[in-house]
Amino acid sequence: MSLSFKNVAKSFYQGSTELRILQDLSLTLSPGEILAIVGESGSGKSTLLSLTAGFEKPSTGEISWDGSSTLNWNDSRWATFRKTNLGFIFQHYHLLPYLTAQENVALPMRLLGSKQAEAEAEQLLAQLGMSARAHHLPAQLSGGERQRVAIARALVHRPQLILADEPTGSLDVKTGEQVLQVLFGALRERRQTAMVVTHSHDVASRCDRVLTLRQGKLWSS
Repeated sequence: MSLSFKNVAKSFYQGSTELRILQDLSLTLSPGEILAIVGESGSGKSTLLSLTAGFEKPSTGEISWDGSSTLNWNDSRWATFRKTNLGFIFQHYHLLPYLTAQENVALPMRLLGSKQAEAEAEQLLAQLGMSARAHHLPAQLSGGERQRVAIARALVHRPQLILADEPTGSLDVKTGEQVLQVLFGALRERRQTAMVVTHSHDVASRCDRVLTLRQGKLWSS
């Protein structure tokens, strides 16, 4: 499934003052491609992810999936699309604290009604070196282990696109390197399409293509 932005702009208002976050932004993401969006804090990277996932709507311009415009999609259609087609990896994990690692990973498949949710979660955690920690709660896991669980949760239902927001931003250098090896190993093995937003040039260098978000526009790096 391909993703395209055409002349997308996004503004917010503080009273009567318009804050232009993104301007005349166009991009195409091809199936199987891992794209890095690099930018400083406040450059609009998170806004770009929110637009991609339908949490925000563009002020102007058009976002399309496989050539189909999302301009007229309502909240219900977006919710269904996200559940089926998107996987999310966040800087601060966002695991449910009362579920074990395996239960957290199985959750996307349970929401889709799969009877193989637990088995798929168990298998994927094993592939990511987390079998021994599968029945631990998030509070019992290290930061690196929590992020591995988050990666497994994002991948388990084989979504069309992974959206990763500073995936190692809250980890120390050594743990971050270990997590990056796990993340990109899994993405390459599955030929997974992904958009990774980061301020880290080390993270970006592992991707197929790098674009820099600056002054609301995307620039080739």
